[in-house]
Amino acid sequence: MRQIVLDTETTGLKTEEGHRVIEIGCVELIDRQFTGNTLQYYINPERKVDAEALSVHGITNEFLVNKPIFSEILPDFLHFIGNDELIAHNAEFDIGFLNYEIQRANKTAKLLSDLVTVIDTLKIARKMFPGQRNSLDALCKRFKIDLSERKLHGALLDAHLLARVYLCLTGGQTTLFAVEESEAVAEQSKSVKKIRSKKRNLLIVNSSAEELSLHAKRLAEIKKLSGKCLWEDNDI
Repeated sequence: MRQIVLDTETTGLKTEEGHRVIEIGCVELIDRQFTGNTLQYYINPERKVDAEALSVHGITNEFLVNKPIFSEILPDFLHFIGNDELIAHNAEFDIGFLNYEIQRANKTAKLLSDLVTVIDTLKIARKMFPGQRNSLDALCKRFKIDLSERKLHGALLDAHLLARVYLCLTGGQTTLFAVEESEAVAEQSKSVKKIRSKKRNLLIVNSSAEELSLHAKRLAEIKKLSGKCLWEDNDI
């Protein structure tokens, strides 16, 4: 089973205001395992990035000026995702922006929502944690996923984080964990058997007469102080 975890960065929040996609990040999972296969594009939006959006992702107009426009990367993007399942957080936002871009680039092209099945991890999280904060940051903290590298939002970085969140939300990498656990148990069993099967000759050292005398003296002192000494045979 192949799945693509996807995230985008944009110039602003609403396509109705003409805002555009400026970064796409995709991470491939096969059978719930990271393959290391990713896709990332920075895109010239042919407009200015809003100051509010800039404060979130830090992607400047100057950085984007020589990047390809969306229509130039569209064929490669569609080829990469194929007809496999897409996973996004607040998918309505990302898929809505990508559909908007596809329509601008080619009015006759099929929209993503017509090509693939989309899983929205925000909807899953809200069912699992009703009434709680379910942003990507909040879910990463809840599942103890390392956020130390995340100074600003970035589509590819966030797609990697979201992939980990998705696996936690839907049961973890169970196959991998089961294999590792069974191997660890088998190795531990080998060690236990090896210890039990090895015969050892124990060295017995008897107390000297002086040590026995000191021991008897100590017991007598205990009995005198407390009226009873459990270590003496007649008191047990």
